[in-house]
Order: sequence, then C-alpha cells, then structure tokens
Amino acid sequence: MRIALTLLLALIAGCSPTQPKGEKTASTAARQANLLPLEIRTTKARHRFFVEAAITPQQQEKGLMFRKSLDADGGMLFPMAPPRTASFWMKDTLIPLDMLFIRTDGTIALVAANAAPYSRVPVSAGVPVAAVLELRGGRAAELGISEGDSVAWGSCVDPASKTHGALDFCPSRGR
Repeated sequence: MRIALTLLLALIAGCSPTQPKGEKTASTAARQANLLPLEIRTTKARHRFFVEAAITPQQQEKGLMFRKSLDADGGMLFPMAPPRTASFWMKDTLIPLDMLFIRTDGTIALVAANAAPYSRVPVSAGVPVAAVLELRGGRAAELGISEGDSVAWGSCVDPASKTHGALDFCPSRGR
C-alpha cells in the first residue's frame, strides 16, 4: 500500500506545471481566475490590473459590498453600455475605494479617492461614462493615477486574454 501511495504522489508531482510554486505570470493568473486584464496609462508609467467585471444588473448592484479586502492589482469594473451618467455610493461597502469614472474616449473623467465605507452620498462624474473602475482606496494616489490618464481592458491590453468582444475596450492611445 505504501508503495502505491508513493507512486501516486510521484505521478501527481510529474503532472504538475513546470513553473515554480508561487511564480505564476500575471497573465496566467488572470486567466485562471477569470479576471479581466486592465491597463491605466499615466504620463509616467503603465499600470496593469486584473479586475472582476460586473456585467449583470445583479453584479453591478452588489459590486464590492461586504468585501473585507482588495488586492493591490485587483478591482472591479462596471461597464456602461450604452454610456451614461453613473452614480455610485458605498452602502454596505466595508473598505475605502477609489472610483475612476472613464469617458468613452478612455480617459479618466474623475478620480473619487478614498470613498468612505458605508457612505450613502452619491458619487458621479456628472458626464456620460463608458465604465467605472473601483480600486483599493488610495491606490490611484500611490500610482500617480489622475484625471486625463487613459484606460483600456480586455484583449486590447492582453491579446492572449479570453475575453468576449463585448468586454474589450480599446480607445485610441494618443500618448
């Protein structure tokens, strides 16, 4: 019995990926977790995130409510089709968030930094947007992300990503 168990463990180890433990590439990790690659281009750098996409009305209503943490390179994207003036609040949201309101040309119209948990005060850019991106509170400031910076996601950022065409957002990159 012990020999059979040893052989089984050796067989399982032989079928493991050749990549060392804990060293997944960002692209591989995103595909495995079914996350959407997203890139923000500032005047000084490009920042890559892997975000959840809130597509259905139910997903958009729940958003990041009741989450106790958010990864530094994570977040949630709320695509708006058709573009509209969006208004968000923080009811039942436990952690502070940065809300980035993204225009149809891919530029950031408003960075609402560190929105307070549980707040019922609506936050809006006051203009039609293609999407709203929520990041961990303070992350935009940490990375120097500001209004006017550009955003893209899906296969526009990572051609190998398995997104559906409707989730790709490839605004022209004027920088």
